[in-house]
Amino acid sequence: MKKNAAIYCRVSTEDQVREGYSLGEQLEKLKDLCKFRDYNIYNVYEDAGISAKDMEHRPQFQKMLEDVKSHNVNVIVAYKLDRLTRSVRDLELLITELEKHGCSLECAMDDINTSTANGRFFVRMLTVLSQLEIERVSERTKFGMVGAIKDGHIPVRKTLGFMRDGKKLIINPAESEIVERIFDLY
Repeated sequence: MKKNAAIYCRVSTEDQVREGYSLGEQLEKLKDLCKFRDYNIYNVYEDAGISAKDMEHRPQFQKMLEDVKSHNVNVIVAYKLDRLTRSVRDLELLITELEKHGCSLECAMDDINTSTANGRFFVRMLTVLSQLEIERVSERTKFGMVGAIKDGHIPVRKTLGFMRDGKKLIINPAESEIVERIFDLY
């Protein structure tokens, strides 16, 4: 029996800059994979400009899960695992949900297939590494911002009550009364 595939593509703005792959490139690769595997493409789900930090805020991802629950789809095909999630917690929820509805996951570039115990183990290990990378980037960013602030560079465009003087913020006399009034009302 032919499998009904859900093709899932996602990019965030940062992904396109860092990794250089677009929705179109992902879709082309995944259509080729479905053709090679002789899968029927049930639907294509694309979330553009959305982070993978959680599953709840991606409308097409949620629509795809509804199709899994309705048994319209029995395999999800994605370019890489990080297109679906970078969270260990979300991955466990996803794998559990897919198993409950007889659906598997395949990732073209990560050689992932969750239809076997080894495949599920491998996907969990990749997600742990992916989550580690997110946390390390966050730590480096926070560290860099603290250093910038100590050097007098405030990393914001404009704050009410202040104006830029080079890289520093100084009090804007025309707006300072507004800030004082807000503070007093609070």
